[in-house]
Amino acid sequence: MATIKLTYFDVDGGRGEPIRLILSWAGIDFEDNRFPFSEFAEVRKKTPFKQVPIVEMDGAVITQTNALCRYFGKLAGLYPDNDMAALLCDEAMDVIEDITAKFVATFSLKGDDLKQSRETLADGPLKHVLSWLEQRVTDSNSGWLAGGEVTIADLKVWVFVRSLLSGQFDHISPTLVFELAPKVVEHCNKVAALPKLVEYYSKRKLSENS
Repeated sequence: MATIKLTYFDVDGGRGEPIRLILSWAGIDFEDNRFPFSEFAEVRKKTPFKQVPIVEMDGAVITQTNALCRYFGKLAGLYPDNDMAALLCDEAMDVIEDITAKFVATFSLKGDDLKQSRETLADGPLKHVLSWLEQRVTDSNSGWLAGGEVTIADLKVWVFVRSLLSGQFDHISPTLVFELAPKVVEHCNKVAALPKLVEYYSKRKLSENS
C-alpha cells in the first residue's frame, strides 16, 4: 500500500481518532502527523476545505472523515458486507458527525456565550442523540451498532462518547451520559476492552513516555 500520512490535532480524540484506530486495527503503517491547536491556522491553509483530518496517499489529499473511515474500514474488515448493516453503520456515523459539528460551532465561544450554547446543546441535540444511541444499543441483539460484529460505527461512537465521559467539555456534565444512556456506557466499556484498541493505546502510552 502507498505511504499514508494522516494529519490531525495532537489529541487522542476528535474526528481523526477513529481513522487512527482503524488504520492500526488493519495493521496499516501510517505517519501520524499531529500538530498543536496553535498551528491550525497555518495547517489549514494547505488543506482542501480548511479543515482536518486529511489523508495524503498516492499523491492525493483526501478529506471527509466518514469517507476515510469507510475506505480504511473495508480494509480492516470493520465495514459490513450486508447492505442493511452498512446502512445502519453509515447512519450512526453520520449522527455522530452531525452532533460533532454542533460542538465544533461552540469552540470559539467564551464566557456566558459558551455556557449558554453548551447548555442549549446538552438539553436539546445532545440529549436527543444520546437517547437515540441508547435505543439503538437496546434494540441490538449483538450489542453492536450495525449487525453482529464490531464496525467502524462502534469505534466512532466510542470516541465521541468517551470525550463526553472525560468531562473535557465545559458546561457538559459527564453524568448526562449515565442518566440518558447507561447501555451506551456499557457499549463503550465493551469497545474499550477490544484487544486491538488496548494494544493501540498501550503503544501510544509507550511512545509518549519514550
